Amino acid sequence: MPVPVTSKKKQRRCVSCGMSAEKRALYRIVRTKDGQVSFDATGRAAGRGAYVCSEACFEAARAARKLDRALKASLSADDYDRVAQAFAALRAEEE
Repeated sequence: MPVPVTSKKKQRRCVSCGMSAEKRALYRIVRTKDGQVSFDATGRAAGRGAYVCSEACFEAARAARKLDRALKASLSADDYDRVAQAFAALRAEEE
């Protein structure tokens, strides 16, 4: 008798608090090949990604510079501000 195939959703981990969740439940920040850092609303942009579970975790990761390690890059204040603005815009859309 054949065994049914069950697919497991890949889990991602928040760089700040370490919570594991499905990719769709987390927010992705991406560093592209040319070094640009931005918020990835689609979750499919090409480049190295890091995940956070909330805006509070983003702010904690910002304070501890955890995104620098996760993205293997030195992020500037402008990079962090750009991602924070994208979070604010996303929150405004949800309301």
